[in-house]
Order: sequence, then structure tokens, then C-alpha cells
Amino acid sequence: MTGQRVGYVRVSTADQNEVRQLDGVELDEVFVDKASGRTRDRPQLDALIKYVRKGDTVFVHSLDRLARNVTDLQGIIADLNVKGVRVEVTTQGLVFTGDENPMTKMLLQMLGAVAEFELATIRERQAEGIAKAKAAGKYKGRKAALTPEQAQEIARRHAGGAGEGITALAKEFGVSRQTVYRYLAEVR
Repeated sequence: MTGQRVGYVRVSTADQNEVRQLDGVELDEVFVDKASGRTRDRPQLDALIKYVRKGDTVFVHSLDRLARNVTDLQGIIADLNVKGVRVEVTTQGLVFTGDENPMTKMLLQMLGAVAEFELATIRERQAEGIAKAKAAGKYKGRKAALTPEQAQEIARRHAGGAGEGITALAKEFGVSRQTVYRYLAEVR
């Protein structure tokens, strides 16, 4: 094996500890995303794919760390293999090089389907829990980003003679531009 040993670690939230995933694996470089695996849009995953070169090996704890659906999983591994990069899944003992046999391809699809199923199950349980908490009066939802008064002020200032910009208002009120647009739509 030549080239660099590169790790990819993903946790779903910022407060989760990512250290255990590739603990004990000797690596030259590690890319860490703190984001959901349901989408392929992850900055460190993109950086990893750009970084690796022919002969490198990417190590990942398990397939569900790469993606939570079969299509993305196959695409990510294919993108790496096309560059001549080997992918090793440490806990499942799988290696993908691009010249897989039918059994390896089937395992990739099956394990990807399991990851996809797990995500759907997690979402279903979460929705059930929220529904029960709402019925019991214990779930209030997420705290509003702006008070009604702040929303009115943003609407007034945006529509006013000077027509303050969305970016400036978002920065001043400590919210995203999308939040300002959403509140403006609600006020109208």
C-alpha cells in the first residue's frame, strides 16, 4: 500500500465525540464533519475527495459514516475509486478498490440499505416521541429566533424608505438571512 492514510469521521451533531471512530488507526490526515449523513453536502467530505490522490487509502469507521442512503454511498465510493483511492471500512472489514466482485457490490448495497433503514427508523421514532410529548403538553417546539416585536421592526425597516438589506438586518439581529426572509413572508 502506497500513498497517504486518510481518515474520514462524521458525527451528526457538534456535541457528539468523534474520537472513538478511528481510534488506534494510524493516519496522515483526518477530515471531520459534524453533520447529518442523510445528505452528501458536507464540506469536509468534499475536501477529502479533493485532497486524496491515486494510491491513497481512506479509512472510515463504518459505511453509515459515509452516507445514510445507498445512492450517496455508492457515489462517494465510486468517486474515490475513480481517483485510484482505496476505501477501508474498519469495523466491517470491507475494502473497496473499484474492481469489486459481485459479492462486494452486493454487500455495499445491503449495508447501505441498512443505513438508510436506520435513518428512517430514527426519524419515525423521533416523530412519534414529539407527537406524544405534544399530546402531553410537554413539547413546545423550538424557541422562536425573533420576538414578534423584532419581526415587526425588521419588516418596517426592510420596507422603509431606505429599505435596509436582508444581510445587514440578519447580522444586526443575530439570525440567518433565511430566517429574515421567513419572518418577512409571515409578516406580509
